[in-house]
Amino acid sequence: MRDTPLRLVIFDVDGTLIDSQAHILASMEWTFTKAGLPVPARAEALGIVGLSLPEAMEVLAPDASAAKRAELVTHYKESFAHLRQNGERPSFFPGALAAIRALDEAGYLMSVATGKSRRGLNRLLDQADLRRYIICGQTADDAPSKPHPQMVLNCLAATGVEAANAVMVGDTEFDMVMGHGAGCHTIGVDWGYHPRERVAGAPVTEIISDFEALIPALDRIWGSP
Repeated sequence: MRDTPLRLVIFDVDGTLIDSQAHILASMEWTFTKAGLPVPARAEALGIVGLSLPEAMEVLAPDASAAKRAELVTHYKESFAHLRQNGERPSFFPGALAAIRALDEAGYLMSVATGKSRRGLNRLLDQADLRRYIICGQTADDAPSKPHPQMVLNCLAATGVEAANAVMVGDTEFDMVMGHGAGCHTIGVDWGYHPRERVAGAPVTEIISDFEALIPALDRIWGSP
């Protein structure tokens, strides 16, 4: 890729790189039960994955007061911390780590845009030894919640890559809207938390069903290197 412009692949995390479904659902159940509120249905809980916690709780508990929603955010963080202290870690989806290594070998730059906290992302990068690959990591602590494009814009600024030479890879409508809003290409994955039809209804360039299809999809977008 030396004779081509720098190209950037920006990954979402939950539902795209890692399968955190069990942790999310368990934490939601504990959070809402502790707060004395009805536990959201599975589809509702997974439907907000990708949003920052305050925005997620606003969707899940629209009639609750601001103070109550802040309490939900606190409880959710406590639940995730408890799971982590007990050694429970989400697993990477099949092919995720191999795809990251393949992209690196092919000369692509990589970044992350996630609704996780900075602390949570740093922990994941360290546990999986991914810092060598991820040039820029944007979190809920760095920019407005998805689908606002600022996280992607920050990744572009940090790497010096033009929007036309970047792609957002994610499993949710929020990821596609965020990437498109920043002027980037978008690739949806259908193994995550939003149904394929919901992702397809967003501004998506391609939808893939496994990580082996990622580089071929990039080749279709930009042409083979």
